[in-house]
Amino acid sequence: MPDAFTVLWTHDTCRALRNGGRVGERPTVAFSGSHTSLPAWTAARPGDEVYALHVNRCEVFVVSRMRVLDLERGACCRAAPDSWQDPEIPGHNDWAMLGAGGCGAEPVHVDGTPVRFDLPVPGDLLAGLTWRNQRGRTRGLKYVVDGRLERAVSLQGFYRLTPESAAELAQLVDGAAPAPARPEPVTALR
Repeated sequence: MPDAFTVLWTHDTCRALRNGGRVGERPTVAFSGSHTSLPAWTAARPGDEVYALHVNRCEVFVVSRMRVLDLERGACCRAAPDSWQDPEIPGHNDWAMLGAGGCGAEPVHVDGTPVRFDLPVPGDLLAGLTWRNQRGRTRGLKYVVDGRLERAVSLQGFYRLTPESAAELAQLVDGAAPAPARPEPVTALR
């Protein structure tokens, strides 16, 4: 049975997604890193799901659910850079804000749901979410007060959800209204 994970996308990442016109689009790649500047997706395998979360004003939002397709650099990634000034993964510039410039960035090809910022995790679900480590120990989310997340530190990283919490997040995403359509670009009037 596939596993499910969470990854926290920062304000900078989410701002870049908005400014890059990626709202309503499906991510095709994310990036894993060997340095603390990027979460390491090393525990993920093809078929696993990853829930990209964002915290804004003490509310947690599901930005996208991504199914991992592969963790290899493919032809779509193009050739590795010749110098440090070249883009790390030139074939995925559209999604570079997801960590392409991070130290030791490696592509993780995904099939994601459309990027959105309007799907909050209800407070009761948030308080009950649990994760498990390699040894099978479980933990909950710290700093949840009255259904609001006061500090996001326990979400930072790449963590395996328990099957029960994965099912609850899947139900939330599957039961949500369709993601808003990608907004049309504004053109200047002449």
